[in-house]
Amino acid sequence: MQKYSVNQHLIETLLAWVTSGEIAIPEIQRPFVWDASQVRDLLDSLYQGYPVGYIIVWKNPDVRLKDGSKSAGKKVLIDGQQRVTALTAALLGQSVVNKEYRQVRIRIAFNPKERRFEVTNPAIEKDKTWIPDIAPIMQGKVRLLKFIHAYTNDNPDADEDQLEETISNLIGITKKQIGMIELAADLDIETVTEIFIRINREGVTLSQADFAMSKIAADEIHGGNVLRKAIDYFCHLAVAPEFYGHIEQNDKSFSKTDYFKTMSWLRNENDDLYDPSYSDMLRVAFTSQFSRGKLADLVGLVSGRNFETRSYEESIAEESYVKLRRGVFRFMNETNFKHLLMIVNSAGFVNSSLIRTRSPMNFAYILFLTLKEAKYKPNDIERYIRRWFVFSLLTGRYSASMETRFDQDIREIDENGFGDYLERMEKVELSDAFWDGGLIQTLTTSNGNHPAFKTFLAAQVQDNSRGFLSKEISVRSMLEHRGDVHHIFPRDYLKKNFGLTPSRYNQVANYAYTQQEINIAIANSPPAEYMKKIRNQCDTKRPVFGGIVELCDLRRNFEENAVPISILDEEPPSYDEFLRQRRKLMAARIRKYYESL
Repeated sequence: MQKYSVNQHLIETLLAWVTSGEIAIPEIQRPFVWDASQVRDLLDSLYQGYPVGYIIVWKNPDVRLKDGSKSAGKKVLIDGQQRVTALTAALLGQSVVNKEYRQVRIRIAFNPKERRFEVTNPAIEKDKTWIPDIAPIMQGKVRLLKFIHAYTNDNPDADEDQLEETISNLIGITKKQIGMIELAADLDIETVTEIFIRINREGVTLSQADFAMSKIAADEIHGGNVLRKAIDYFCHLAVAPEFYGHIEQNDKSFSKTDYFKTMSWLRNENDDLYDPSYSDMLRVAFTSQFSRGKLADLVGLVSGRNFETRSYEESIAEESYVKLRRGVFRFMNETNFKHLLMIVNSAGFVNSSLIRTRSPMNFAYILFLTLKEAKYKPNDIERYIRRWFVFSLLTGRYSASMETRFDQDIREIDENGFGDYLERMEKVELSDAFWDGGLIQTLTTSNGNHPAFKTFLAAQVQDNSRGFLSKEISVRSMLEHRGDVHHIFPRDYLKKNFGLTPSRYNQVANYAYTQQEINIAIANSPPAEYMKKIRNQCDTKRPVFGGIVELCDLRRNFEENAVPISILDEEPPSYDEFLRQRRKLMAARIRKYYESL
């Protein structure tokens, strides 16, 4: 069944639709990422009569108003924003928002003699053979005969007839056609979302979040355009606090909004534990407010979809925007945001190096906002967040089918409360078989970013464990100040003596955080050799590696790092046996940590 129609439309018709709002180009659907030279090339292609590709639009569903009448939906630009924005900038003289979120004018010049386009520059401004900005001519602000008279005065060698033909062809760009693929108005949200996701723009596959943000940004009636801008700006500020001054100076209207006031605390914030993307922020705001996990549902709701009758109602769209705005404000709230970071930090996750995927962090924030809204006790909220965050990391709960998992979890929590749900999930996922078998097997990895290894490090941080062979310096300090990851069986020793490959000598069970000077002093020494010196320093009280000079303290240090004490023997275990022993100790350490949360 055909899900679209293909038609050709005049450029001037397309621009008229944009000007009237028939086609909605979001103010910040995406910043305009084309270079000015790409705008120049687009115009040259149109002038030469070359094809410039298709744009894709979808007519929003008609929405039923409160009085029973229907409001016709606008066409939402699904693909082709950069080309359409380029045309409005060059031909209509409109400003665009660039990658730095600055309002800029792109001026395209034209040389009638050479019939050549160029990006305007100071040299072109001074050269009388160039039209420095084609926009006034294209808009009809300059009469053709008057222009020809002025141009031939400045360029006496110009042929008037040829000049008239050339300028007529230039103005005729608006009479050129562009292909438009229009998605059927009766397509459901899910189908349009799927079509949107399958479109590639500059080689990057678009996501449901991209589509949701485009849909929101196109809705000026409900303030979606400003809402989208708030989400963009918050995420930008979270990474670059210095951007605050730019917004204040260059976006005066937005700087007066409550959104800007709510996010203003970010101008002094440098914590990078959680720097959300717009996708993260939208997902958290939506799921925490609507108790749904699939962003396709959000597109339907802000379109006014009644999921029972499959009709579209203005009251649903209006209510959905109210809830979504509330979710965004709650996300941006300084107290909420910092409280979440404090909870995660208290579980030992002290910087972003320990959190390599955002999904567990996103759901932790969803859970925090949900439980806070449900008036759970603060102590229970903190305990539940810590436990679920680590649970989701250890089980890889959101590593696949993330939206489905979000949807399942939030609905269960909404219907049955969190305490019972957590208990049921722990019984299913964290049985003795997991701790004594599954987790140990998981630690058979050379991936230093594996969540299980990162959780082990967080456990060390929470217990204030010292680094391997360190008398005073903690793992926390090393994580915060870039300590060394030491191979307990040195890497070069394993390569040269046993010919091991990286996947074998880089096993996480061979890793331990160590002070740099200790790591350098050990160098390539085999464990039997440097452990003998460590035993001796406990006898002589003269430290060689670190400052530990008491055997009982050394044993405590090994325990803190889950290192088998057998490595201290005159004949330490083989490398493979050492790994087996240490994985068991690491898994036991993680279990003890989890059960203490």
